Amino acid sequence: MLLSTKTFIWYISAFLLFDQLLHCHARNHYRFIVKEAPYTRLCSTKNILTVNGQFPGPTLRLHAGETITVDVYNKGDYNITIHWHGVKMPRYPWTDGPEYITQCPIPPGSKFTQKLILGSEEGTVWWHAHNEWFRATVYGAIFVYPKPETSYPFPKPHAEVPILLGEWWKQDITAVYEGLLATGGDPNVSDAFTINGQPGDLYPCSRPDTFKLNVKHGKTYLLRIVNAALNDFLFFGIAGHQITVVGADGSYTKPLTRDFVVIGSGNTLDVLFHANQKPGQYYMAARAYSSSAIPFDNTTTTAIVKYNGNYPSSPSLPYLPYYNDTNASFNFSATLRSLVSEECPISVPLRVTTQIISTVSVNAFPCGFNETCLGTNGTRFRASMNNISFLLPSIDILEAYYGNLYGVFGESFPQFPPSIFNFTAQYLPLFLEIPKVGTEVFFLDYNSTVELVLQGTNVVAGIDHPMHLHGYSFYVVGQGLGNFDPEKDPLGYNLIDPPLLNTVTVHKNGWAAIRFQANNPGVWFMHCHLERHLTWGMNVVFIVKDGQRQEERLLPPPPDMPPC
Repeated sequence: MLLSTKTFIWYISAFLLFDQLLHCHARNHYRFIVKEAPYTRLCSTKNILTVNGQFPGPTLRLHAGETITVDVYNKGDYNITIHWHGVKMPRYPWTDGPEYITQCPIPPGSKFTQKLILGSEEGTVWWHAHNEWFRATVYGAIFVYPKPETSYPFPKPHAEVPILLGEWWKQDITAVYEGLLATGGDPNVSDAFTINGQPGDLYPCSRPDTFKLNVKHGKTYLLRIVNAALNDFLFFGIAGHQITVVGADGSYTKPLTRDFVVIGSGNTLDVLFHANQKPGQYYMAARAYSSSAIPFDNTTTTAIVKYNGNYPSSPSLPYLPYYNDTNASFNFSATLRSLVSEECPISVPLRVTTQIISTVSVNAFPCGFNETCLGTNGTRFRASMNNISFLLPSIDILEAYYGNLYGVFGESFPQFPPSIFNFTAQYLPLFLEIPKVGTEVFFLDYNSTVELVLQGTNVVAGIDHPMHLHGYSFYVVGQGLGNFDPEKDPLGYNLIDPPLLNTVTVHKNGWAAIRFQANNPGVWFMHCHLERHLTWGMNVVFIVKDGQRQEERLLPPPPDMPPC
């Protein structure tokens, strides 16, 4: 039987509508299957934890302001959580991910549907495991494109390429983590750095699988760089080419052209790379920036930028600063500026209602009875903020706060350092090394304007700290080396175009001042993004109270929160 033209058109329209709905559902709903998979690196094979069998994990491609859901199935042998690093999750910390802060971990054999709510972020953010040290292999990029009908504030690149910088251990990562806990000392350093999961030409058994970026002469490429390394800052560059930073931590920056960049653990950079040199092959490379005397991985990871055509396989390495070049690191971060325009307005808080000053320190405890400890002088390393070494509870803080459960956390995090001393002196009294231990939070009133000054110290050892705040981006209004001067240093604040970040570097024996408006109610974790310092307790929790109006209040939890 022949269909009438009207009926035929109705069927076609219905089919197209169904197809559009199906496509929309698929685009806004994702599945992460956490499971072990065998991977071979550095001449040996081991099982690692992965998402969907991929290392690094899948890239999510979203638009600003979008909301998606991700079904996380734990088919591995360990508890797991997933954090959406740089995603603000307005009013919805329930699926932010840090274990025992906003949720209890997902046990093996279970599923948790996590909602991601993007706010104003555009550029590159990322996701990673947020319990124990599983983010060594469980991580991936998130590309946040401008909203439809809008565009980048720079010419559209020919292609966009994720550049995920990571670390690889021959040893199982759970053994590295458990060794850290057992000995109280520094962890075993990694055996290699990686670019997109591959160590590169300078490591054994690695050359055939080195990541290669094929480029066309005259084209421009957007490199979306993520430092997913557990315990390292990294210098990064491309031989023979300058690179131009146009974004950081999901926010646009004024173009900054350099021979190299430095990127802290947890940070992201959006970098334009112009393929404008003599056609051939060039190394891109990354290696550690380490400002202290502790052991670190001093190897160099490489990938190859290959212009179209056939060329001799003898690429050269880029210039990268020496491992402990603090000036190079400081000068790079101090020159980042927010892009300010009609299309990209910024709003730096000018009137501060809540000021907090917090030290960030590496500490030490005396070794226990009948223990052998590998920290300084036979001690056990800890870390602290304002001399409180954070202790994870057994019930997540968000659940306790929302349900009015008492005894899970305290409310005594100091607003200022409990003792004032020359924080960056070369020699400090030994009694300063021992912190208090507790699960202390700091409450913030809704819509308060916060200035937080983070002061590095030379207690036990001075070192750089990449400090990450969940649920917010913040303006880095000031940075310096030495002790913060509350009278003089604020006079030099940049209140015109400071960079908008979610992870700020507190340089070795230096300070950083950040400002943000506390307009995202909920429970939000702040911590050093060097995994060993997080494990040792360099953390605090901010609880932002509800506002008066309904749209200023914490949303209710999802029905499938993992049980504690």
